[in-house]
Amino acid sequence: MDTVLVVGSNSFSGASFVDFALSQGVRVIGTSRSAEPISAFLPYKWHDRANFEFKQLDLNKDLPAIASLLREVKPAFVVNFAAQSMVGESWANPGDWFMTNAVSTVKFHDELRKCDFLKRYVHISTPEVYGSCSGFVKEDFPFNPSTPYAVSRAAADMSLRTFRATYNFPVVSTRAANVYGPGQQLYRIIPRTILFILLGRKLQLHGGGVSTRSFIHIRDVSDATWRVMKNGHDGDTYHISTNDVVSIRELVERICAKLGVRFEDHAEVVGERMGKDSAYHLDSTKLRTELGWQDQIALDQGLDECIAWVRENFEALKAEPHDYIHKP
Repeated sequence: MDTVLVVGSNSFSGASFVDFALSQGVRVIGTSRSAEPISAFLPYKWHDRANFEFKQLDLNKDLPAIASLLREVKPAFVVNFAAQSMVGESWANPGDWFMTNAVSTVKFHDELRKCDFLKRYVHISTPEVYGSCSGFVKEDFPFNPSTPYAVSRAAADMSLRTFRATYNFPVVSTRAANVYGPGQQLYRIIPRTILFILLGRKLQLHGGGVSTRSFIHIRDVSDATWRVMKNGHDGDTYHISTNDVVSIRELVERICAKLGVRFEDHAEVVGERMGKDSAYHLDSTKLRTELGWQDQIALDQGLDECIAWVRENFEALKAEPHDYIHKP
């Protein structure tokens, strides 16, 4: 049985991938800097999953312990979701973003490249490295990051290119469009909109919600990540995206319609966030043609799942923080 080490397993994408990987019959070890959150945010706790072990380890502070864990369990695959991930907030404490996303991540890569038992390392990157762009961009689109978050992620991506060239490091990278689904943090637009409507609160719509995004369900993303992990070509990057584009305002209007409320009663327009990209849409042809992946879950079905998840966990969720809380 292969062992998969998932770094950042408490994150939305990480916890969802843990659940998917366990369903494939592998052993999974998850690490995150914080203790496991409530089960509503951990999809792998929604099912009777075996062969999972969690260890609270911080990439910034516990790298020696993580290195020891690597040598002890000798994972065939390492998938890294760990990152300071908020875009607008990165302007307030840019050093924290660079420490986690660049410095500590590169130090982690330097430990990994010494692991001769490693079949493949999957680096979860972000389309933010491209900056705002028009049309559907391919994996070789030039970097043009516009926020401290995006620059810090681009730095690690560029470092990996040198590791691949110098050490023949078995790395593959993914960049996913805007992921969503049950279990997502409440400060993200879809769960936040649903929860605020149910609480009778007004949602702030930055810039009027004119920016466009391509939302993709987390189960489709996990499926793609698994395929890239198992069969991706070392040194390559794969885009994970749908071809459907929607503005943030349209998205909120759709949720309002599903909940039977008026958009005007539950949303207010506020100023745009500093450095926010107006659009980035990813061409996922490579993933579809090389690895036979295709997205399965339409946005309407996914939104229905998210609404059901919020309703089912409403008492627990309304007691959780609704806004992002920065942890250095």
